[in-house]
Amino acid sequence: MVRSNQSSTVTEFLFSGFPQFEDGSLLFFIPLFFIYVFIVVGNLIVFFAVRMDARLHNPMYNFISIFSFLEIWYTTATIPKMLSNLISKKRTISIIGCLLQMYFFHSLGNSEGILLTTMAIDRYVAICNPLRYPTIMTPRLCAQISAGSCIFGFLVLLPEIAWISTLPFCGPNQIHQIFCDFEPVLRLACADTSMILIEDVIHAVAILFSVLVIALSYIRIITVILRIPSAEGRRKAFSTCASHLSVFLMFYGSVALMYLRFSATFPPILDTVIALMFAVLAPFFNPIIYSLRNKDMKIAIKKLLCLQKVFNASAS
Repeated sequence: MVRSNQSSTVTEFLFSGFPQFEDGSLLFFIPLFFIYVFIVVGNLIVFFAVRMDARLHNPMYNFISIFSFLEIWYTTATIPKMLSNLISKKRTISIIGCLLQMYFFHSLGNSEGILLTTMAIDRYVAICNPLRYPTIMTPRLCAQISAGSCIFGFLVLLPEIAWISTLPFCGPNQIHQIFCDFEPVLRLACADTSMILIEDVIHAVAILFSVLVIALSYIRIITVILRIPSAEGRRKAFSTCASHLSVFLMFYGSVALMYLRFSATFPPILDTVIALMFAVLAPFFNPIIYSLRNKDMKIAIKKLLCLQKVFNASAS
């Protein structure tokens, strides 16, 4: 802190989300490091497997590849700093760094949420209106949706971050979390923080709207699938939706625990567990779900890995 005229101005924040890890930080650093490497490598494999296999050049796999690409940067916004904090005695971040972390983490999260909603609508059109699907979900529309979800995800947060950047921080500087987030940061502001409630309402409305759209899509999808006469047809239809539904439940389940609590308070250890589930575990399972539960994806990944082996052999 910098002190002036008997007042203090906070220039950096101190993370206190890992107090119980003081004596065994390395024990948590190693698994978190390998999880992060797996997330990056796993999502890169999914991304390039889709891009390099012509059989997967359709809307569903296009959205999966974009989602995997976003997951890499989504985790990169927080996990490297978590790793640094685990092995550093000075667990601090500058105000600018904190604002940037919040902006990129939530912008990428917003983009992913929009993309998951789009993927549910895509499955709805494919199963409930298959004859019109090729004319509705055109390559041009898919590209526009992918780009639009990213652009909107990044633009919608700019006013919020700009407003937070104008707030004075002159009191305690401890963030009771393992990364910068809106509610813990706003509680440190030396100003009227009644906006926290408005922030909670805005986030809740956005989350509930996305969940409602996806839930209604899948209710309709399940209704249509159950009318398919053959068991094999029902199985194939369910398998095309199972991966997305699993990712949706993990993503929005952790989001709900994180941001739909309003004034409810949890013990610090539970807050840390929820944050890890939200920022680390959900991205960790996504490449596993998309690769193991999808026959076409497994074939594409095998082809990609075989191509890499051939390339390495020719290079040597």
